[in-house]
Amino acid sequence: MEVRFTAAGTPLAVRYDGRVWAVAAEPLRWFSRDSWWQTQRTVPVGIGNVVDIEHWRVQVRLGTSTSALRTFQLRRDPLSEQWLLESISDS
Repeated sequence: MEVRFTAAGTPLAVRYDGRVWAVAAEPLRWFSRDSWWQTQRTVPVGIGNVVDIEHWRVQVRLGTSTSALRTFQLRRDPLSEQWLLESISDS
């Protein structure tokens, strides 16, 4: 899965399962905290923020079509550049 962003840092499109899904409504962003005390993940001092998990809820449709909206919930762990698709639902 790949997420494309605007210059302002807002999701613009999601490539998933070989298809491009265009963001069709204002996305919602929030952060949660990693349970570092449970995973016992260690990192070098000064590496930066390693506990905030970034989430986006985006309503998307295939390309620029008038297909039905679907909601993708995306997540990126603090030490990863890769986005994960947590869930898909019909809007």
